[in-house]
Amino acid sequence: MSIESEVSLDGTTLTIAIKGRFDFGSHQDFRNSYERFYKVPDTYIVNLKETTYMDSSALGMLLLLRDHAGGDEAEVRVINSSSDVRKILAISNFDKLFDIN
Repeated sequence: MSIESEVSLDGTTLTIAIKGRFDFGSHQDFRNSYERFYKVPDTYIVNLKETTYMDSSALGMLLLLRDHAGGDEAEVRVINSSSDVRKILAISNFDKLFDIN
């Protein structure tokens, strides 16, 4: 498991890429991936292209990211999720909270 984050050149977008398992073991690395920046970006993108597994603690981590980003006013996008991960997000009604594609 690894988590990498990258800020756009203009500082408005933070992309977080999760590789491997996204579970409780990822908690601290995931938080560090967005909390270490002094300027809060306008948009957060969580790239799940290489995510092989996601559990309920990962859903909680996404909610914490959303709260950090501004709650209902936040723009958090979840991209490149596999069909299995997309099912988990849909069953959890995360499609109502996040832009998922």
